[in-house]
Amino acid sequence: MTLMTFVYLVAGLVLLVLGAEWLVRGAARLATRFGISPLIIGLTVVAFGTSAPETAVSVGAALDGSGDIAIGNVVGSNIANVLLILGASALIAPLLVSRQLIRLDVPIMIVAGAATYALAFDGSLSRLDGALLFAGIVVYTLFLIYKSRQDKSTSGDEFSDEYGADQAGQRPAWRDLVLIVAGLALLIQGSDFLVTGAVALARTLGLSELVIGLTVVAVGTSLPELATSVMAALRGERDIAVGNIVGSNIFNLLCVLGLASLVSPNPIPVAANALAFDFPVMLAVSLACLPIFFTGFSIARWEGLLFVLYYAAYTLYLVLVSTGRPFAETLGHALLGYALPLTAVTLAVLALRYWRLHRRVGAG
Repeated sequence: MTLMTFVYLVAGLVLLVLGAEWLVRGAARLATRFGISPLIIGLTVVAFGTSAPETAVSVGAALDGSGDIAIGNVVGSNIANVLLILGASALIAPLLVSRQLIRLDVPIMIVAGAATYALAFDGSLSRLDGALLFAGIVVYTLFLIYKSRQDKSTSGDEFSDEYGADQAGQRPAWRDLVLIVAGLALLIQGSDFLVTGAVALARTLGLSELVIGLTVVAVGTSLPELATSVMAALRGERDIAVGNIVGSNIFNLLCVLGLASLVSPNPIPVAANALAFDFPVMLAVSLACLPIFFTGFSIARWEGLLFVLYYAAYTLYLVLVSTGRPFAETLGHALLGYALPLTAVTLAVLALRYWRLHRRVGAG
């Protein structure tokens, strides 16, 4: 790897993280000035702002004709969000899961993943596919706003401390506008640097752009989610740590891929390897959330460790496949044909036992 490739990668990641942070803070405080509640800001601006790097990178890659990076960035980010970030957060402190997340948001995440897989199954994502995906995020956002107005819970208090009226009133409005513009500029420049560096790294190491997108780019653009979830876990805001990941995954599939497909001059090609392995892994990871979340409405440390180990195995598989090692096929079959199904069955049994125990206690 040349020095300039390293500089492009590091500079791109730094600019993406700073741009996302400035954009979220500026937009959230400006929204507060117009009387928008902190809860709605948390559900929309803050949640979607952490996915701004994925948006910038995938849209930029689609415009540059690097479809593998655009697809790999989203699919890889969703896998990393659950296995790596959620797993690492659970290792710090067992995470609490709200009932709404289980009943509504996680099923929506699973449906969004299945719908994206179905649209991409013909080998590409067209502008029509992008329009359908983007329509999904519009409907989802409107539903969140409507539901938050119906549910006057205290969950918005955590956002009030950070983005409430007192915070907004301490600074003039033009500073918030400057933050928004500067954040957008950093995101655009950062995405350009990261895509350039990632493509150069792929060529230098002899790896495919899809593998680089699924690993280096995906983890890099997930840094805002990592920071948000880990800090929330350390502060004891463990429900936010989970909600941030689920909301980001929904946004990545519907908005990021939707926008990338809409702006791409040609349909975005979807590699056969991604359809055969990476998309199924993403769906399996999403499905695994349900039984894990059901077991006491929390994510235990051992479950977090399991997630992190799975991510290590997944990354190892990608590297082995890209370098042509014979062990790769065996590892892939083991993950899809044995490890993931066995884990799913085990977690489903645990969830059923917990449900029966909870039902007996309630009846007694």
